[in-house]
Amino acid sequence: MSERLRAAIGTTSAREWLTTAKGLWDPGLRAAVDRLDPHMRRVAAYHFGWVDADGNPSDGSAGKGLRPGLALLAAEALTAGAAPRPDGPGPDHPGPDNPALPGAVAVELVHNFSLVHDDLIDRDEARHHRPTVWTVWDDTTAILVGDAMLSLAHEELGLAGATGGSSYAVAAGLALTAATRELIRGQAEDVIFESRDDVTLEDCLGMVAGKTGSLLAVSASIGAILAGADQKTVDGFHTFGFELGLAFQIVDDLLGIWGATEVTGKPVFADLAAAKKTLPVVWSLDHGCDAGEQLREWFARRTARSQADTEELQYAADLIEKAGGRAWAAEQADAHVSAALAALEDLPISDDGRATLTDLAHFVTERKS
Repeated sequence: MSERLRAAIGTTSAREWLTTAKGLWDPGLRAAVDRLDPHMRRVAAYHFGWVDADGNPSDGSAGKGLRPGLALLAAEALTAGAAPRPDGPGPDHPGPDNPALPGAVAVELVHNFSLVHDDLIDRDEARHHRPTVWTVWDDTTAILVGDAMLSLAHEELGLAGATGGSSYAVAAGLALTAATRELIRGQAEDVIFESRDDVTLEDCLGMVAGKTGSLLAVSASIGAILAGADQKTVDGFHTFGFELGLAFQIVDDLLGIWGATEVTGKPVFADLAAAKKTLPVVWSLDHGCDAGEQLREWFARRTARSQADTEELQYAADLIEKAGGRAWAAEQADAHVSAALAALEDLPISDDGRATLTDLAHFVTERKS
C-alpha cells in the first residue's frame, strides 16, 4: 500500500484524506486522458482544470475527488483482514500501492462524463467558477468529450485485467457498467420530471438512487472488489456508498437552492430557476399544506415562462422553507449518513479505516459546495 495513504488513514480529516488520495489517483487520471486524441485531450484537460481554453497550464479546481477517494479508502480499510475471495490473493496481499487505483480512476471518469453531459442538458454556464465545456466549445464537443471519458473509464479497468494488474477487473467492470446504466436512468428521469406536475416523493427518491446513489455505491464497492473482499463485504460497502449517495444528493439539493454562489460556483436559486423538482421541493408540495399549495401554483406559473427574476425565486425558496422542506431534507441527509455507517458495523475493516470512513460520511452532510 501507498505509505502516504497508510499514514493518512484514521489520523486526518476527510478533506485531508481526499487531498492525500488525490496524489495517487490524479496521475492515473492524467495518464488515461493522455490516451485521447489531441483535441479531445485538450477539452478534457480543460474540464478537469488542468489547462485553460487555449491549452495553457492552469490550476483550476477539478472537484473534491470524493468518488475516487472513497474507492481507495475502501480498499485501504480492508487491509486489516477482510475475508479473502477464493479466486485471488485477497486484501492481505493486495500488490503494489492501492489495488483499487484502476477503479478510482474509472469512477472519476464516469462521474465527469456525467457532469459534462449534465451541464449541457441543464445549460449550466459555470462549474467550479469556470465556463462549462459546451459554452467554451459547443454542444457537439461536450457530447463527444463526455463519451470519450466514459470509454476511458472502461478501458482503464480492461487494461488492469489484461496486464495482470488485477484478477478482479472483470467483476469491477461489470459493477461499473451496471452503475452507469443506473446513473443514466436517473439523469433521464431528472429531465422528465422538470415537465411533469405529478412527481411524487417516491419518484424523486428513485431518480436520486440512480443519478447519485449508484455511482457512489460502486465507488465504495469497487474498492472492495479490487481488494479481493468477499461478497458480504462488497455488499456492505455498496450499501454504505449508496446511502452516502442519497445523503450527498439531498445536500446537493439544499445547496442548489440556498448555496452561496461564491462557494458553489453556481447562481443562487439555480435549481429553482431551472424548475427542478428536487427532494425539498417535492416534499414541500406533498406535505407543506398552504405553503405547499402556493409553491405548486408558483411552479405552474414558472413552467409557463422562460425565466424568473431573483425576487420570484426568493419567494419560492421561502415557501419551501415555510413548508418544512428545508428542515426535512436536512434531517433525511443525517438519517442516510446513519444508515451508511450502520452498513459498516459488521465488516472486517481496520479501526483507522472505520474512523476515516465515518469522518468522510459526516463530511458529505457538512460540506458547503
